[in-house]
Amino acid sequence: MAKKDNKRTGGQLLVDSLLANGVEQAFCVPGESYLAVLDAFYDAAEIDLVVCRQEGGAAIMAEAHGKLTGRPGICFVTRAPGATNASAGVHIAYQDSTPMILFIGQVVRDMRDREAFQEIDFRRMFGEMTKWTAEIDAAARVPEYVSHAFHLATSGRPGPVALALPEDMLNDLATPSPIAPAVIVQAHPGGKEMARLRELLANAERPLAILGGGGWDADACHHIQRFVEANDLPVTCSFRCQDLFDNEHANYAGDVGIGINPKLGSRFWDADLLLAIGPRLGEISTSGYTLIDIPVPKQPLVHVHPGPEELGRVYRPEMAINAGMRAFAEAAAAMEPVGGAWRDWTQSARDDYLAWNEPAPIPGDLQLGEVVKWLRENLPA
Repeated sequence: MAKKDNKRTGGQLLVDSLLANGVEQAFCVPGESYLAVLDAFYDAAEIDLVVCRQEGGAAIMAEAHGKLTGRPGICFVTRAPGATNASAGVHIAYQDSTPMILFIGQVVRDMRDREAFQEIDFRRMFGEMTKWTAEIDAAARVPEYVSHAFHLATSGRPGPVALALPEDMLNDLATPSPIAPAVIVQAHPGGKEMARLRELLANAERPLAILGGGGWDADACHHIQRFVEANDLPVTCSFRCQDLFDNEHANYAGDVGIGINPKLGSRFWDADLLLAIGPRLGEISTSGYTLIDIPVPKQPLVHVHPGPEELGRVYRPEMAINAGMRAFAEAAAAMEPVGGAWRDWTQSARDDYLAWNEPAPIPGDLQLGEVVKWLRENLPA
């Protein structure tokens, strides 16, 4: 409820900050350590608070929300057990580069470091699976911390952030200051980089594009499709990113993940230029680091990624481009096309994909491949 002298509780300032950053939906498992936030949500009809039965489910819902919208998925849990359950969703967000913010109810400040009931050091717990983990000690600084969390979750390589909320801090009163939304920063490719990319494409005979990672939106996907079509490139999608490109498109050659089409795997070795747009090129998307030589690939590699820390992390690219997905896609779509000197190569990749998609007989009366094929052909798009 509102307090005297226009002061706001830490819980109210937190919900005010979420509203300022455009949050319309959040997920939670209620807990006593952040009751002040729940009270503030009661007065914020603009936010749909989805109450879940288990913290792992709440965190995975928030991760999915962030993945689908491109805005941080918001999740609230309480103390160590809730945070432990939520860690599965946080880890998914980290590996899939999904923007997400996990708020965790914490023990009161004067009981910290005594192993109070369900106490844990969240900085140590989440240190390796978040972009940043912090604890808010003063109600007046809630907007500052929340703004920084939104900035980090969405800038560069997107990912999860965790903020611990001491119970007594959420009940403290503070005089509110104007709250502005976080500024999202995205790197853009330079003109020289795009000219060099075009030069590498022009000298290639068997190029192959791989799409993946986070930071994509409908505009980025649209512009990448224009770029692929203009240059007649065969395109693949990395693990859990199959929706970045229309699978029915004539240039789509399949997904690079678990159970990869062996012919597509061979195509990696036959390619004379790999254009990785967004993926980290991790274990799954490289078939256990076997599709591309470490540290120097046999094939010239152009690696485009929004996080500079990922460029050259495992593979030394011929060319590294630090750029957000939308920024790069727009620049690529505007680039003068190279042409279609590899039409047969692209068509062969598509033919391999279509043949791989034909169901193979299995023992027994129920042919699961035929079931999936029927569903694909008959369900609404």
